Amino acid sequence: MKSVFINDFRASVDCSEEQVLARAKKEYGLPSHTKAYVYRRSLDTRKDRFSFVYTVAFETDREDSRFRTVPSYTLPQRIEKGKTVPVVGFGPAGMFCAWLLAKCGCKPLVIERGRAVDERVKDVESFWNGAELNPESNVQFGEGGAGTFSDGKLTTRIHDPRCRTVLETFVQYGAPKEILSLAKPHIGTDNLQKIVKALREEIIKLGGEVRFETKLTDIRIENGTLKQIFLNGEAFDTDIAVLAIGNGAEDTYKMLLRNPLAIEKKPFSVGFRTEHSQDALNHRIYGKYYGNANLGPADYLFSHVTDKSNGTAVYSFCMCPGGRVVNASSLPNRLVTNGMSYFSRDGRNANAAILASVHPSSPEEGLALQKQIESAAWKVAQGLGPATTGKDFLNKQTPNKLSGPDATFCPGVRPYDINELFPPKIAARLREGFAKFQERILGNEPALLTAPETRTSAPLRILRDESTLQSALCKGLYPCGEGAGYAGGIMSSAVDGLRVAEQILETLQ
Repeated sequence: MKSVFINDFRASVDCSEEQVLARAKKEYGLPSHTKAYVYRRSLDTRKDRFSFVYTVAFETDREDSRFRTVPSYTLPQRIEKGKTVPVVGFGPAGMFCAWLLAKCGCKPLVIERGRAVDERVKDVESFWNGAELNPESNVQFGEGGAGTFSDGKLTTRIHDPRCRTVLETFVQYGAPKEILSLAKPHIGTDNLQKIVKALREEIIKLGGEVRFETKLTDIRIENGTLKQIFLNGEAFDTDIAVLAIGNGAEDTYKMLLRNPLAIEKKPFSVGFRTEHSQDALNHRIYGKYYGNANLGPADYLFSHVTDKSNGTAVYSFCMCPGGRVVNASSLPNRLVTNGMSYFSRDGRNANAAILASVHPSSPEEGLALQKQIESAAWKVAQGLGPATTGKDFLNKQTPNKLSGPDATFCPGVRPYDINELFPPKIAARLREGFAKFQERILGNEPALLTAPETRTSAPLRILRDESTLQSALCKGLYPCGEGAGYAGGIMSSAVDGLRVAEQILETLQ
C-alpha cells in the first residue's frame, strides 16, 4: 500500500467528513473499505463557489494519473556519540532544532533569556494588569518565544514535507488533532502554553538541558571560527552554536553587529492593530451561510499595493478571529502591540495587524525606526495603548471619543492620532491602505486602531551559507529562524529549526 491524495475535491459546507470520504472513494473507483482521511480542508468563500475544498488521502495500490504522492519526511540517522550543541533561544526554531538534535543522539543545551512558561504567564498577566514590565520575561522573551502569546497560527507559504512533521509533533505533545487537516491550522495560546512545556520535558528526557534566565551576552570568533559564547557574561567554550534568537532581541542584535559577522538589511513592516466585531465579520464573509454550525469564526487576508513601481504594499498580518490585542513590549519605555487568541476563538472582536512594508538602508536604520516609533507610543500613552477610530485615523485627527468596538488592550487605551507615531510617508501609505481595507473587508463596520505593531519580522538577516546553513563568516555558528531573518511565523521557524539540526547532524556524522 502507498499513500496518495487527490486535490480540489469540493463539497457543501453541510456535508460531514464521512460523507465526503465516501463520495471521494466512489468517484475515484475505490472500494468502500479503502482507508481514507482528510489531509487538508479549506473554505472557498466566493459567493458563486462557497464550499469546502478538500485534499483527500487514500491508502491504495491502485494506479491513477490523478493521484499524487503524499509528501513524507524521514528523521536523520541517529548519532551514537553526539556532542553538546548550544541552542540560543527557545522559540519555535530553537525548540524544534533542540528536539531533533536530542532525538538523534546529540545533547542540546538550550539557552533562554526568559523564564519557564508557567512563571512567564504570571509575569505577562501581571504586566497586562498594570504591573511593571519584566524586561527578561514578557510576551517576547521566555519559553516558547513570542508565539506562545499569539493565535498560534501554523500557516505558511513554504511547501516543505517538514511542515507535516511539525504538525504531527505538535499533536503528539498535546495539540488538537484537527490541526492536521485544516488549511489554516491554529493552536491557540492556551494550548501552546502546555505544548511548549511538554516539548521541553521531552528534550530533557532525551538528554538535553534547558537553562532559563540565561542570556547570550557575547561571542568570540577566531580566524572565522566560533570559539566561545558568553552566557550571562561567563565564557562557554564551544565550536558550534545555533543562533535562534527572536526578532525582539535588540540588545543581542547590537552585540552581533559588533562582531565579525555578515549581517545585511532586510525589509520589515510597521503599522497598527485594527479590531472590529467578529459577528459582523461573520455576516459579511459568510452571507446566507452565516450561523452554519460547520463554519468557525470568519477570517480574511488583505493586501493593497501602494507603489506599483516597486511593489510596496499595505497588508493584513496575523489575523486573529475572536481574539484580543495585547501589549507585547519587551523594553522599558517602549510600546509594542500584537494579536492573540485562544483555541476556541470565541472573543467578541476580531483583530489583525495592518502593516506598511519598510526598506531600511541598513540594519541600524531599521532598529532605530523601531525604537523611534515604540518610544513615541509609550511617551504619549504612558503604558496604555494609543488608539483611534478608523474614521479619525483617515481624517488625521485625535478622536474625542473612542466609539465602535470596545478595546481589548490591557490595561487600557488612550485616544490619540496614531498618524503622529509614524514618519509622514509611512503614515500616508497606512491611510491609503486602511481606506481600501475598510472598503473591501469592513464595509460600514466601525474599527478601533491601536498602535504600534513593529515586531512582525526581523529588520536584518544574519547571512549564512546556503548549503551548510552556517554563518557566512563564522564556521560553527548557525543563524536560525525568524530573528536571524530566515522565517516568518511559527511554522516556517520550526521548519528552519529542523533544517539547521539536520545540517549539524550531517556535519557531526
